[in-house]
Amino acid sequence: MSPVTAGVLQLLALIAALALAYRPLGDYMARVYSSEKHYKPEKWIYKAIGANPSAEMRWPAYLRAVLAFSAVSVLFLYALQRAQGILPGSLGFQAIDPDQAFNTAASFVANTNWQSYAGEQAMGHVVQTGGLAVQNFVSAAVGMAVAVALVRGFARSRTGELGNFWSDLVRGTVRILLPIAVIGALVLVACGAIQNFAGIHEVGQFTGGTQQWNGGAVASQEAIKELGTNGGGYFNANSAHPFENPTPFSNLFEIFLILVIPFALTRTFGRMVGSVKQGYAILGVMATIWIAFTALMMWTEFAHHGPALQAAGGAMEGKETRFGIAASSIFSVATTLTSTGAVNSFHSSFTGLGGGIQLLGMQLGEIAPGGTGSGLYGMLIMAIIAVFIAGLMVGRTPEYLGKKISTREIKLAACYILVTPALVLCFTAAAMALPTPAHSMANSGAHGFSEILYAYTSGANNNGSAFAGLNADTQWFNSTIGIAMLLGRFLPMVFVLALAGSLAEQKPVPETAGTLRTDKPLYTGLLVGTIIIITGLTYFPALALGPLAEGLAS
Repeated sequence: MSPVTAGVLQLLALIAALALAYRPLGDYMARVYSSEKHYKPEKWIYKAIGANPSAEMRWPAYLRAVLAFSAVSVLFLYALQRAQGILPGSLGFQAIDPDQAFNTAASFVANTNWQSYAGEQAMGHVVQTGGLAVQNFVSAAVGMAVAVALVRGFARSRTGELGNFWSDLVRGTVRILLPIAVIGALVLVACGAIQNFAGIHEVGQFTGGTQQWNGGAVASQEAIKELGTNGGGYFNANSAHPFENPTPFSNLFEIFLILVIPFALTRTFGRMVGSVKQGYAILGVMATIWIAFTALMMWTEFAHHGPALQAAGGAMEGKETRFGIAASSIFSVATTLTSTGAVNSFHSSFTGLGGGIQLLGMQLGEIAPGGTGSGLYGMLIMAIIAVFIAGLMVGRTPEYLGKKISTREIKLAACYILVTPALVLCFTAAAMALPTPAHSMANSGAHGFSEILYAYTSGANNNGSAFAGLNADTQWFNSTIGIAMLLGRFLPMVFVLALAGSLAEQKPVPETAGTLRTDKPLYTGLLVGTIIIITGLTYFPALALGPLAEGLAS
């Protein structure tokens, strides 16, 4: 069997698995977020934090809860890292430096999981499991809660109430993420991923001495890292490390974990707004972009010219032989089209055009299918923009799901789509203009520029993957990327929740013969075109200086 055929079969198997999980998981999540029942363990949590789960919140209160919870999480994780040297289970590691502790705290709370350190050489068991793994759960649950709040904005009318953040946070964690993560961890352990609290030990006899490894609760962290579209690895090699991702089957299973909740949330959306066809329309847009990017990535990596590459069957540099080009390409697209950032190969070693596909996937806003929650609300913002454009074409006030898209709504949507590109391009320009950041670049020319552009694109879009070749463990990059991660995560949430509150206050607009049918292929095509055009107009000059220049020159 040829590598290309094997890759296509893997992709088909993945699609089949996602299709089987789509309906039951989507319906289950709709029931979770619509239920008025509170389980006993959930009541204990509410009592411990002093929250009333039944109290409805308007968007300012919902936003304050999101920001307060996230601010406390940043402070707690920062303090935990700074105190590592005196904690049990630290494996002898000392406290994390202040700038790196800030960067890591911001990263994991913002669901980015950008890592400017080698996990096995810096973090002990307490920080890994009590700090980073916990944030993998709750940061994902925060994104899902904000997405559900926006969905309620469409579903409700004549009220500004969007639900209760604390209830949404706890239910998303306890009823959705935790059970699936437990099952996922058991599957990974069966595949060979490690799960222990062993200390540092020497293994093997090698030329010049032995090699040191430390154990850890790797399988459990790997499961939620993928399921919650987090991406931070226990080891520096991330999902290319055999302790995290041992076999081709575990590799495909981890891709499934990355994609299953973001795709299934479109079913949840359809159920909660009372029209599953609307969910299918959003699913169709996400799936179209994801399949197109995957096919394009596989083509660029298999068809690259050069005798060495042809002899290897494609661009194998930086890829694990146990996975090969196809599985590495599928994994790469899955992580950059979501806010995961996990890697099973080195993205910097992909072809020039392959690196451009990775960058473009993040610059789309990671909406195909995107992160847990963030992908859905990002796509719904783009859906509003597409409806507005269609309204301009026909001279009619735009409507979406029975809600008028007026000046206020379109301003909020416009602010959402502008804030992240502003962060990416401004920080990239500053890093290229100043003398000190350029010293961290391992490459010059187009590839060196791509390293900087990738770092800020990954940080501001809450992805977390790295292009390699860039020494990001400096005060400049730890600080600026940390700021980009926090602003890139929480500023868009401000606009999403304000938009949700505005929509919830409206009364439904009756559908007429002139209403744009947003559940038809014509609209899904318009939405795909809107996404590509907006992203292209925003980022094309930067992409032309980096991956496009490199790809055309090779």
